[in-house]
Amino acid sequence: MSARILALDTATEACSAALLNQQQIDARFEIAPRDHTQRILPLIEELLLAQQLDLTELDALAFGRGPGSFTGVRIGIGIAQGLALGAALPMIGISTLATLAQGAWRQHGARRVLAAIDARMGEVYWAEYQRDEKGNWHGEASESVLSPDAVLARMQKLEGEWSMAGTGWQAYPELQQGHALQLRASDVLLPAAQDMLPLAQQAFEQGNTVAPEQAEPTYLRNEVAWKKLPGR
Repeated sequence: MSARILALDTATEACSAALLNQQQIDARFEIAPRDHTQRILPLIEELLLAQQLDLTELDALAFGRGPGSFTGVRIGIGIAQGLALGAALPMIGISTLATLAQGAWRQHGARRVLAAIDARMGEVYWAEYQRDEKGNWHGEASESVLSPDAVLARMQKLEGEWSMAGTGWQAYPELQQGHALQLRASDVLLPAAQDMLPLAQQAFEQGNTVAPEQAEPTYLRNEVAWKKLPGR
Protein backbone atom coordinates (compact mmCIF):
# COMPACT_ATOMS: atom_id res chain seq x y z
CA MET A 1 0.00 0.00 0.00
CA SER A 2 1.31 3.40 -0.97
CA ALA A 3 2.37 5.68 1.86
CA ARG A 4 0.82 9.08 2.43
CA ILE A 5 3.67 11.55 2.16
CA LEU A 6 3.75 15.35 2.10
CA ALA A 7 6.75 16.97 0.41
CA LEU A 8 7.83 20.59 0.52
CA ASP A 9 10.76 22.50 -0.94
CA THR A 10 11.97 26.09 -0.65
CA ALA A 11 15.68 25.56 -1.42
CA THR A 12 15.68 27.65 -4.63
CA GLU A 13 13.59 30.41 -6.19
CA ALA A 14 10.79 27.87 -6.43
CA CYS A 15 8.31 27.24 -3.65
CA SER A 16 6.52 23.93 -3.97
CA ALA A 17 4.53 21.33 -2.10
CA ALA A 18 3.08 17.97 -3.15
CA LEU A 19 1.03 15.22 -1.55
CA LEU A 20 1.10 11.50 -2.27
CA ASN A 21 -2.19 9.86 -1.31
CA GLN A 22 -3.65 6.57 -2.60
CA GLN A 23 -0.82 6.45 -5.17
CA GLN A 24 -2.01 9.78 -6.59
CA ILE A 25 0.06 12.96 -6.55
CA ASP A 26 -1.41 16.45 -6.12
CA ALA A 27 1.10 19.29 -6.42
CA ARG A 28 1.50 23.05 -6.14
CA PHE A 29 4.41 25.02 -7.61
CA GLU A 30 5.21 28.74 -7.61
CA ILE A 31 8.19 30.94 -8.36
CA ALA A 32 8.47 32.98 -5.17
CA PRO A 33 12.10 33.89 -4.47
CA ARG A 34 11.32 36.20 -1.53
CA ASP A 35 7.98 34.88 -0.36
CA HIS A 36 8.72 31.33 0.76
CA THR A 37 7.65 31.95 4.33
CA GLN A 38 4.36 33.52 3.19
CA ARG A 39 3.51 30.96 0.51
CA ILE A 40 4.56 27.47 1.61
CA LEU A 41 2.01 26.96 4.40
CA PRO A 42 -0.98 28.08 2.28
CA LEU A 43 0.14 25.66 -0.45
CA ILE A 44 0.27 22.82 2.07
CA GLU A 45 -3.15 23.75 3.46
CA GLU A 46 -4.60 23.69 -0.07
CA LEU A 47 -3.27 20.20 -0.66
CA LEU A 48 -4.55 18.77 2.61
CA LEU A 49 -7.96 20.39 2.17
CA ALA A 50 -8.28 19.09 -1.39
CA GLN A 51 -7.58 15.54 -0.18
CA GLN A 52 -9.59 16.00 3.04
CA LEU A 53 -6.60 14.92 5.11
CA ASP A 54 -5.10 16.04 8.37
CA LEU A 55 -1.35 16.12 8.92
CA THR A 56 -1.71 13.43 11.57
CA GLU A 57 -3.09 11.04 8.94
CA LEU A 58 0.15 11.13 6.93
CA ASP A 59 2.97 8.59 7.16
CA ALA A 60 5.92 10.92 6.63
CA LEU A 61 7.01 14.44 5.69
CA ALA A 62 9.71 14.97 3.05
CA PHE A 63 11.71 18.17 2.79
CA GLY A 64 14.16 19.60 0.27
CA ARG A 65 17.42 19.37 2.20
CA GLY A 66 19.48 21.32 -0.34
CA PRO A 67 21.87 22.22 -1.74
CA GLY A 68 20.44 25.60 -2.61
CA SER A 69 19.92 29.02 -1.10
CA PHE A 70 21.20 29.08 2.48
CA THR A 71 18.11 30.98 3.63
CA GLY A 72 15.72 28.93 1.51
CA VAL A 73 17.05 25.63 2.83
CA ARG A 74 16.75 26.86 6.43
CA ILE A 75 13.19 28.06 5.88
CA GLY A 76 12.16 24.72 4.39
CA ILE A 77 13.70 22.56 7.09
CA GLY A 78 12.37 24.80 9.86
CA ILE A 79 8.79 24.69 8.61
CA ALA A 80 9.01 20.95 7.92
CA GLN A 81 10.33 20.27 11.41
CA GLY A 82 7.55 22.31 12.98
CA LEU A 83 4.87 20.45 11.05
CA ALA A 84 6.44 17.04 11.67
CA LEU A 85 6.85 17.65 15.39
CA GLY A 86 3.26 18.80 15.75
CA ALA A 87 1.91 15.75 13.91
CA ALA A 88 4.48 13.24 15.23
CA LEU A 89 5.70 12.37 11.72
CA PRO A 90 9.06 10.96 10.65
CA MET A 91 11.00 13.08 8.14
CA ILE A 92 12.79 12.30 4.89
CA GLY A 93 15.44 14.63 3.49
CA ILE A 94 15.59 14.72 -0.32
CA SER A 95 18.45 16.21 -2.33
CA THR A 96 17.47 19.09 -4.61
CA LEU A 97 19.92 17.76 -7.21
CA ALA A 98 18.34 14.29 -7.14
CA THR A 99 14.94 15.98 -7.40
CA LEU A 100 16.08 17.69 -10.61
CA ALA A 101 17.17 14.32 -11.99
CA GLN A 102 13.77 12.83 -11.18
CA GLY A 103 12.13 15.80 -12.89
CA ALA A 104 14.15 15.14 -16.05
CA TRP A 105 13.02 11.51 -15.92
CA ARG A 106 9.36 12.46 -15.42
CA GLN A 107 9.32 14.96 -18.24
CA HIS A 108 11.78 13.49 -20.73
CA GLY A 109 12.53 9.90 -19.70
CA ALA A 110 16.14 10.87 -18.93
CA ARG A 111 18.19 8.15 -17.26
CA ARG A 112 21.51 10.02 -17.10
CA VAL A 113 21.28 13.54 -15.76
CA LEU A 114 23.83 16.25 -15.07
CA ALA A 115 22.21 18.48 -12.46
CA ALA A 116 23.64 21.96 -11.99
CA ILE A 117 22.18 24.69 -9.77
CA ASP A 118 23.60 28.20 -9.90
CA ALA A 119 25.32 28.58 -6.53
CA ARG A 120 26.34 32.22 -7.12
CA MET A 121 29.89 33.31 -6.25
CA GLY A 122 31.10 31.84 -9.57
CA GLU A 123 30.16 28.26 -8.67
CA VAL A 124 27.49 25.62 -9.26
CA TYR A 125 26.02 22.87 -7.12
CA TRP A 126 26.74 19.82 -9.24
CA ALA A 127 25.83 16.12 -9.44
CA GLU A 128 25.93 13.26 -11.95
CA TYR A 129 22.89 11.02 -11.51
CA GLN A 130 22.11 7.72 -13.26
CA ARG A 131 18.87 5.75 -12.96
CA ASP A 132 18.98 1.95 -12.84
CA GLU A 133 16.38 -0.52 -14.09
CA LYS A 134 14.68 -0.61 -10.69
CA GLY A 135 14.12 3.13 -10.73
CA ASN A 136 16.83 3.96 -8.20
CA TRP A 137 19.06 6.98 -8.73
CA HIS A 138 22.80 6.69 -8.14
CA GLY A 139 25.08 9.70 -7.84
CA GLU A 140 24.74 11.24 -4.39
CA ALA A 141 28.48 10.85 -3.86
CA SER A 142 29.09 13.16 -6.84
CA GLU A 143 27.27 16.10 -5.23
CA SER A 144 29.66 19.01 -4.82
CA VAL A 145 30.09 22.76 -5.25
CA LEU A 146 32.43 23.50 -8.14
CA SER A 147 33.74 26.26 -10.37
CA PRO A 148 32.80 26.01 -14.07
CA ASP A 149 36.37 24.93 -14.85
CA ALA A 150 36.14 22.12 -12.30
CA VAL A 151 32.80 21.04 -13.77
CA LEU A 152 34.32 20.87 -17.25
CA ALA A 153 37.15 18.74 -15.86
CA ARG A 154 34.56 16.33 -14.43
CA MET A 155 32.62 16.25 -17.70
CA GLN A 156 35.74 15.39 -19.67
CA LYS A 157 35.93 12.14 -17.69
CA LEU A 158 32.37 11.16 -18.66
CA GLU A 159 31.11 9.83 -21.97
CA GLY A 160 27.94 9.32 -23.93
CA GLU A 161 24.62 11.12 -23.75
CA TRP A 162 23.41 13.05 -20.69
CA SER A 163 20.45 15.31 -20.01
CA MET A 164 20.90 18.74 -18.49
CA ALA A 165 18.82 19.97 -15.54
CA GLY A 166 19.02 23.03 -13.33
CA THR A 167 19.79 26.75 -13.54
CA GLY A 168 23.54 26.24 -13.72
CA TRP A 169 23.46 25.62 -17.47
CA GLN A 170 21.93 29.03 -18.15
CA ALA A 171 24.21 30.79 -15.68
CA TYR A 172 27.32 29.22 -17.23
CA PRO A 173 26.67 28.43 -20.91
CA GLU A 174 30.34 27.58 -21.36
CA LEU A 175 29.58 24.26 -19.65
CA GLN A 176 27.97 23.09 -22.89
CA GLN A 177 31.30 23.23 -24.72
CA GLY A 178 34.82 21.92 -24.26
CA HIS A 179 33.96 18.23 -23.92
CA ALA A 180 32.78 15.29 -26.03
CA LEU A 181 29.45 14.63 -24.29
CA GLN A 182 26.13 14.61 -26.12
CA LEU A 183 23.97 16.94 -24.04
CA ARG A 184 20.19 16.81 -24.20
CA ALA A 185 18.36 20.01 -23.38
CA SER A 186 15.63 20.01 -20.77
CA ASP A 187 13.25 22.61 -19.38
CA VAL A 188 13.75 21.30 -15.84
CA LEU A 189 15.32 24.34 -14.20
CA LEU A 190 14.10 24.22 -10.60
CA PRO A 191 13.27 21.36 -8.23
CA ALA A 192 9.57 20.57 -7.76
CA ALA A 193 8.10 18.84 -4.73
CA GLN A 194 6.16 16.39 -6.91
CA ASP A 195 9.49 14.95 -8.05
CA MET A 196 10.57 14.49 -4.45
CA LEU A 197 7.71 12.08 -3.79
CA PRO A 198 8.96 9.00 -5.73
CA LEU A 199 12.33 9.41 -3.99
CA ALA A 200 10.64 9.83 -0.62
CA GLN A 201 8.46 6.77 -1.25
CA GLN A 202 11.58 4.66 -1.90
CA ALA A 203 13.26 6.01 1.23
CA PHE A 204 10.16 5.34 3.32
CA GLU A 205 9.88 1.77 2.10
CA GLN A 206 13.55 1.24 2.97
CA GLY A 207 13.08 2.71 6.43
CA ASN A 208 15.29 5.71 5.70
CA THR A 209 13.51 8.26 7.85
CA VAL A 210 14.67 10.42 10.75
CA ALA A 211 13.02 12.02 13.74
CA PRO A 212 12.30 15.74 13.26
CA GLU A 213 15.06 16.81 15.65
CA GLN A 214 17.57 14.81 13.58
CA ALA A 215 16.68 16.34 10.22
CA GLU A 216 19.68 18.09 8.69
CA PRO A 217 20.26 20.27 5.62
CA THR A 218 22.90 19.80 2.93
CA TYR A 219 24.77 22.98 2.12
CA LEU A 220 27.94 21.68 0.37
CA ARG A 221 29.46 25.10 1.00
CA ASN A 222 30.29 26.82 4.27
CA GLU A 223 28.39 30.03 3.67
CA VAL A 224 30.25 31.93 6.36
CA ALA A 225 33.87 31.19 7.16
CA TRP A 226 35.18 32.89 10.29
CA LYS A 227 38.92 33.39 10.46
CA LYS A 228 40.70 34.30 13.67
CA LEU A 229 42.60 37.53 13.37
CA PRO A 230 46.32 37.46 14.18
CA GLY A 231 46.87 37.75 17.90
CA ARG A 232 43.25 36.97 18.79
